[in-house]
Amino acid sequence: MAADPTSTAQFIEDGEAFEGFPNSGAATTVPSLFFSRVLPEIESAEELVVSVYSFFAQASADRKRRPRYVTLRELEADRTLMRTLARFGRGSDGEALRAGLAAAVKRGTLARAVVETEAGGDELFVANNPSNRKALEVLDGQRLELEPSLPRTGGEPVSNIFTLYEENIGSITPLIAEDLKEAEDRFPVEWIREAMKEAVLANKRSWRYVHTILRRWETEGPDYEESERDPQIEWLERRYVAGRRAGRTSRS
Repeated sequence: MAADPTSTAQFIEDGEAFEGFPNSGAATTVPSLFFSRVLPEIESAEELVVSVYSFFAQASADRKRRPRYVTLRELEADRTLMRTLARFGRGSDGEALRAGLAAAVKRGTLARAVVETEAGGDELFVANNPSNRKALEVLDGQRLELEPSLPRTGGEPVSNIFTLYEENIGSITPLIAEDLKEAEDRFPVEWIREAMKEAVLANKRSWRYVHTILRRWETEGPDYEESERDPQIEWLERRYVAGRRAGRTSRS
């Protein structure tokens, strides 16, 4: 069957064309059985989107979590996921999310636990494997102190550190990848973005230069323009400062 000659043109007209993946960078692991056993059985778009996206969400979750679960509130606050579900136009975005999660749990792609938090009841979701199920059984019905999910914002989602590096500095080597992971855990992402911007403006595109800026801000505080701050950025930086203070207190 001949390809529709207008399809590419229409795609570019409706939205900016995707330029392709970089040679290296962050990646999400999806079990091979998902493609051979689960994918052929999925019938609804909601279940497909939620199932695939859940692997990314769990991989991005706090590394201290055991298992690496993601909460319902976090998924509801995820603008990328909710914007994707909104394209289907089947009820509200929240209904589409819950329908997709329910189908994924029923099929066995995800495992679920119900917990109590300071903000009320919440649900935890993990990839359904033996170790995750065992860990989730311990949490089911418990009261947990969960860090609040990122606040909703009107801006675009924050790029991850690997994308920022490739767009501003250069290709990622294995050694640089390890440094980037450590920096992502240590510094607010907006600091990293602004430090890379400074490196570009100074024509010193190297991770050493960027890291020097970050270390200076860690001691003296950031000195870039702070007008009309994004509430998500402020929340991240408050968490960072609080964590640093707690670390100093525990060492004293």
